[in-house]
Amino acid sequence: MAQNEDGFAIARVQYRGGGDWYNVPSSLTNLIGYTKQQVPINIRSTYDDVQLGSRDIFDYPFLFMTGHGNIAVNDAEMENLREYLENGGFLYVDDDYGMDQYVREILQNIFPDERFFELPADHPIYSNVFNFPDGRPPKVHEHDGKTPQAFAVYRNGRMVLLYTYESNPSDGWAYDEFDNPQEVTDAALQFGVNLLVYAFTNP
Repeated sequence: MAQNEDGFAIARVQYRGGGDWYNVPSSLTNLIGYTKQQVPINIRSTYDDVQLGSRDIFDYPFLFMTGHGNIAVNDAEMENLREYLENGGFLYVDDDYGMDQYVREILQNIFPDERFFELPADHPIYSNVFNFPDGRPPKVHEHDGKTPQAFAVYRNGRMVLLYTYESNPSDGWAYDEFDNPQEVTDAALQFGVNLLVYAFTNP
């Protein structure tokens, strides 16, 4: 999935089940703008919404999914997502609190023969542009006060999925919707830059 003349395209995933896939709408817009200021990567300035079962997801090398509640995925949607990831796509899922109990099993079952594991502290996502010396995603909201974690799935030697739990960087990206301390907002945006750079430069 190469970039086109307008740059790399990003989409937010619209899913079934009643979860609020549409929350924090400014997150991606703000992250894209910040990333374009920080690194020389050509990213399209706007994002689109795509349904999980649509073939349109293949037009976007980077998919973003978030929410607080239930998510339902049928066999056709799962197969569509599986094919997308096997053909160069990347999915980032951010639990905005309350999503984990519904989405974790789905993510683990996309490729049941691959390991769903916590990203090691020395992974390039924590250092490729901005340095996160603790080797963890930033803690934006306290939620249950647990340690923030990032989980990954690799397929054929390439990371195809990243899932952040008890971290919620996408709320940090939405600095016009949440009154977070500046250092928290900065850390969230910097993590987002690292993530996009990694996803777009590791084919």
